[in-house]
Amino acid sequence: MKAVTTSPPPEPDPAPVDVVLPCLNEAEALPWVLARIPRGWRALVVDNGSTDGSAALAHSLGATVVREERRGFGAACHAGLLAATADIVCFCDCDASLDPSLLARFVREVHDGEADLVLGRRRPQGPGAWPAHARAGNLALARMLRRRTGLRLHDLGPLRAARRADLLALGLTDRRSGYPLQMVVRAADAGLRVAEHDVPYLPRTGVSKVTGTWRGTWQAVRDMRRVLAEPPAPANALSATATQGATTR
Repeated sequence: MKAVTTSPPPEPDPAPVDVVLPCLNEAEALPWVLARIPRGWRALVVDNGSTDGSAALAHSLGATVVREERRGFGAACHAGLLAATADIVCFCDCDASLDPSLLARFVREVHDGEADLVLGRRRPQGPGAWPAHARAGNLALARMLRRRTGLRLHDLGPLRAARRADLLALGLTDRRSGYPLQMVVRAADAGLRVAEHDVPYLPRTGVSKVTGTWRGTWQAVRDMRRVLAEPPAPANALSATATQGATTR
């Protein structure tokens, strides 16, 4: 288990920020993750059916707990997005593989108008941080994403930040493993500016529900290929919804 740092997280940007943390049996990782949320930000832990006391622990550590009974990574993420009220919303895995304090830079870029959607490109730190089969699947999807959208991204990692209004305007429908990819595809179709930055990727706490096995990885790839097969929404319709979302900022 990772030791909880005693050093204070970085100072947050002035914009209000909600951090969505999809959670399924992550009690061991929660103290480390929540300790790294920048001061003044709100942690939204979306409990997706945990049986290890994750929800109660998150609440005791000061997080806002959202319950999503429908299983699925996308279902948990979208429940958090709907529960969020801040202008800027971030996403981060709840397994201690990613440090949410790194989102401060992402938020600053969105807040300052330098990008509309900022993603973290995972850089594995040490053996076991990113299994070979999961890395291979991610690489293949990044290439397919490039062909579909023209975006030269290297990763579809879960550490990301964007304005809530922009994300809601995308009309995201996937509720499984394809949710992160659908967000990027529809953002590209809407003409949103997408940026990517390297972030350290640590060995996760516990066992991955998605990429910990070949079967889980294959299911995730299948979900994402289905997203890539969706016909692009009409450019004028996506532009209209994106603009409409921007006016509510």
